[in-house]
Amino acid sequence: MVKNGQPAIPEIAYSPPSAAAAGVEVLTLADLRERARGQELGSPQRPEFHLLFAVDAGTLWHAVDFTPYTVTAGSWLWVRPGQVQRFGDLASAEGTVVFFQPSFLSPATARVDDRFGPVHWHATGSAATAARGALDHLAREYADQALPDAVRTELLGHLLAALLLRIAHLSPGTPAAEPGETFRRFRDAVERDFAAARQVGHYARMLGYSPRTLSRATLAAAGVGAKEFIDLRVVLEAKRLLAHGDRPVAVIAHQLGFPDATNFSKFFHHRVGRTPGAFRTSARAPL
Repeated sequence: MVKNGQPAIPEIAYSPPSAAAAGVEVLTLADLRERARGQELGSPQRPEFHLLFAVDAGTLWHAVDFTPYTVTAGSWLWVRPGQVQRFGDLASAEGTVVFFQPSFLSPATARVDDRFGPVHWHATGSAATAARGALDHLAREYADQALPDAVRTELLGHLLAALLLRIAHLSPGTPAAEPGETFRRFRDAVERDFAAARQVGHYARMLGYSPRTLSRATLAAAGVGAKEFIDLRVVLEAKRLLAHGDRPVAVIAHQLGFPDATNFSKFFHHRVGRTPGAFRTSARAPL
């Protein structure tokens, strides 16, 4: 897709082989390497589906929205639709990857599909054993194509739900509380309007809360205040546009609602510690 004559981040559609059940696919990293032979996976891309990696041996390097992750044996990595990813060297790890469409999630487990949720886990003990067992069960049933397609698809949906619920409880320490309604409404409004409105008061008026209420709810759910949450979303989009296209800084500034490039550059440097140009150069370096 091209906007204003500049290349956008490539969006990767879900395109499984004909043998895959509708909406889900389970394959080894060796299978993925074979499928990707001759393709350039190191370039940024934005998948329209989920990728869930489980590493058994070696090390997988993978970047998700400008954060590099080192995924080793016993680790899991979950890339969600809309996030920008970059592959490292697939030859350095062995394991399993599950591709699945958002529509494949059952209503009971759709709540674990949180685009703001954790990306990387390293699990040990009984929780790790249970999660691995759920993945192995899913892989076995996926490989068995003897059942009628409708029955097999339903079975895989249940097994995927079990796996994702296990994954959602792998985070170390005490699990975080479920985000409240106030934060969820604020988060969704920020996702829609961050390029047009960066003031907490705008969202407070629109949602019918006081700024203090929004800040308390955001601090409890995300660990930062409401203003910081808005700014972080703007910074993420700025990073995406800088790293994955060649639009001038002035164009990006206008797209994100800044009056000029100088104002945007000051905002970006204050929060990232680098100028937009310096960030663009570093973000394009190989993993």
